[in-house]
Amino acid sequence: MSLQLTITAKGQVTLRTAVLQHLGVRPGQKIDVALLPDGKVELRTIATAPTITHLKAALQRPGQRPITLAEMQNAIEQHDPCD
Repeated sequence: MSLQLTITAKGQVTLRTAVLQHLGVRPGQKIDVALLPDGKVELRTIATAPTITHLKAALQRPGQRPITLAEMQNAIEQHDPCD
């Protein structure tokens, strides 16, 4: 697929929605632009670190109830590092 984009008087280019969707980026995210030989450029998404909300349920197991911070602290205090 080929698209034509218009350069503004300020030298800016607006990427069309189809391009952004193809790259898998959303507003506020960043892309990497590589300048290649022969006047070509390559656009790539920049991997972003997951936010804490993405990690929220990472350790949750089906059927297991979440434990409280007090229960976690109690387990840490009862652990014998020599075991």
